[in-house]
Amino acid sequence: MVPIEQIMRFLPHRFPFLLVDRVVDMVPRKSIVALKNVTCNEHFFQGHFPDWKIMPGVLIIEAMAQAGAILLFGSIPDPEKKFCVLSKVDKAKFKRMVVPGDQLRMEVEWTRQKGRILQMKGKAFVDGEVAAEAEIFATVLDVETFVTGRS
Repeated sequence: MVPIEQIMRFLPHRFPFLLVDRVVDMVPRKSIVALKNVTCNEHFFQGHFPDWKIMPGVLIIEAMAQAGAILLFGSIPDPEKKFCVLSKVDKAKFKRMVVPGDQLRMEVEWTRQKGRILQMKGKAFVDGEVAAEAEIFATVLDVETFVTGRS
């Protein structure tokens, strides 16, 4: 299990955009299982259908991408020297609404890495039912290059 302190070392996201609460299982360069507890206090519920609180699909995809970034950073040497950005989403499907009180279980599989591009398949579940799925692509950058803007 990866505690929130370690998650925050891997990810640059902070409230209200940190969408992973816990990692329950991780096999480097293979897969990760992470959790997001969805509460009625989430900032996005104020404007995303206030009368019918539904977690935005793009944030479910973002939560899976953040889990994938944790998998990446837990799989490489010197993760503090790397930065990961979402670069593409394919075949996204939303199959169930995610609402306050749900626990989102993200299962992300590392499918391929070619150069700086990492390809993953993610599924998000609520109570064992698929809520969303997608192919997620991330670009891995050097922190120094990202900060200075030089290759």
